[in-house]
Amino acid sequence: MIEFSKNQIDKLPYLEKINLINSATGYKSANLIGTISEDHITNLAIFSSVTHYGSAPAIFGFVVRPTTVTRNTYTNIKTTGYFTINPVHEKIITDAHHTSAKYPEGISEFEKTDLEEEYKDNFKAPFVKDSPIQIGLKFLEEYHIKANGTILVLGEIVKLYVKESLIENDLFINLSKVNIATINGLDGYTIPPAPKRQAYQRPK
Repeated sequence: MIEFSKNQIDKLPYLEKINLINSATGYKSANLIGTISEDHITNLAIFSSVTHYGSAPAIFGFVVRPTTVTRNTYTNIKTTGYFTINPVHEKIITDAHHTSAKYPEGISEFEKTDLEEEYKDNFKAPFVKDSPIQIGLKFLEEYHIKANGTILVLGEIVKLYVKESLIENDLFINLSKVNIATINGLDGYTIPPAPKRQAYQRPK
């Protein structure tokens, strides 16, 4: 085992530090978050921090980096109140990863990739067209993390669209059927194999 003390981690070059720490927690979800500004300019950005925070009500959250610079996703959510979450699948990995590039506020990532926006049922924010899972959320609340200036953004699911073939009898969504990707670190994409499901556990 190689040991890294806090002092050693703090002294690492920036890119090496973020590679080390971001990959230490294991595989993370890969999701595209879609928003639109008050001026009707769309924005699409990849996030690896989307997490389920409850099912009743259905709440998902993600982390926004410090707003010392413009964060279009965050700004759009705060001004319009809505956003979408679209899991990344194998066929769109390259385009999805490109949304991490820092474009000026007036340029939409939809214009710089082959990803297409889609609107459904008068939901304000854009979904990613042909995504096998599309989640529409309404902004709920936020928590400022003082230790590093990041923000946890929470949203409540108000629309959920799932490709029918992915849903099993107990409503489990089998992501392996459409090669949904995960992220190892910041840029290591992988396609997990079919899941090995376990029975609901009770005390012995």
